[in-house]
Amino acid sequence: MNSVHFTSPMGQPAVVITQVAETQWHAVEDDRVVGRGDASRRPDGRIFLSIDAWHGAVFDQLADAMLADLPKPLYTVVDEADLDLTCDWERAGFTIRRREWEYLVPTDPRATGLGSALPPSGVTIVAVGEADESPLRELHRVIRDEVEATVGWREMPAEVLPRPGGATLLDPSKYTVAAQSDEYVGLVRVVPVRQPRIGLIAVRSGRHRRGIARALLAHVLGSLHHRGIDAAWAEVNESNGAATALFEGIGARRASSNLELVLR
Repeated sequence: MNSVHFTSPMGQPAVVITQVAETQWHAVEDDRVVGRGDASRRPDGRIFLSIDAWHGAVFDQLADAMLADLPKPLYTVVDEADLDLTCDWERAGFTIRRREWEYLVPTDPRATGLGSALPPSGVTIVAVGEADESPLRELHRVIRDEVEATVGWREMPAEVLPRPGGATLLDPSKYTVAAQSDEYVGLVRVVPVRQPRIGLIAVRSGRHRRGIARALLAHVLGSLHHRGIDAAWAEVNESNGAATALFEGIGARRASSNLELVLR
């Protein structure tokens, strides 16, 4: 792989940036790795970067080498509270594209007020893991098309983004759905990590404002509460007023925020 040499202050060893793999770069100083850079292609084709460096000069050198080798646009995500890292990326030419709030969502119905949130007449809730894949995939396609026609599907969490060509990987074991008549009309996707994360909640546009989303949340959060889980995480784009109102209306609190930055 190619290497780039950077001069250091008088008396200090030079920093050598080497692309050690197709998507990995190392910064080496005096035979020590003092920084690492990685590039990953997300399901929608966008390339996201990460850099871990001992100090700002090495960050800049890694960034220069990576940006010279990779096609634009390029993206990265940082914790908004990490001002130093945000400044590092801005120094490399990145600008803020969007902000995503991270909410801590209580599961206790007494805290959420969802104990009485029943689905509307004619709508039933299909528990997590029990949805049929074919109608779930059809609902996902319809919702994706509706979102794409408005805010754009790229505003959704990364794990639900489609792969090139429009295909989307679906794992029915992570979805709870709302069914009406012979079709699915709404869904919630929950990632079962140590503290469960709500990655997506969506209802078909023709079924909005009927209480379906609240009923789905009531079912999912209630199930988590019965399992002894006190809270879940949810990520909400700051421009999504409906989702913000939904989560803040059930007692969720903003715990942190992430910034997505882009270099075009």
